[in-house]
Amino acid sequence: MEQHVLEALLGADGGEVAGKALAVLRGGGGYWVGDRAQPAGRHAGVYGQRLRRMRKYGIEPLGLEAAVQAVRAYGRPVRTGMVDAADRSWTALLFLTEDGGTLLACAGWPLPLVRRPPVG
Repeated sequence: MEQHVLEALLGADGGEVAGKALAVLRGGGGYWVGDRAQPAGRHAGVYGQRLRRMRKYGIEPLGLEAAVQAVRAYGRPVRTGMVDAADRSWTALLFLTEDGGTLLACAGWPLPLVRRPPVG
């Protein structure tokens, strides 16, 4: 996927995380978008587990819970992508339709994820 196409998808979303990902991308950040789609249930399961693990360590990623719900509700194969800040301080996870024509959801968090003792 060409950068200008991804920029258009992020800009059309209008959400906080997509806006931050767009700013990172335009500021020289790197990105990739997978070539193949995977079943939505697989992504929802994997990222649901990652969300629970992050929360266990006191990390609340922006938009990940909503992204997991959106992917699960979508129910059809999705492609994933990432946008990473040039200084590796922040990353965004993207979920796109199988053809890459629509951004379904976006989540983001600061890097590096510092392991903290579990909460509770």
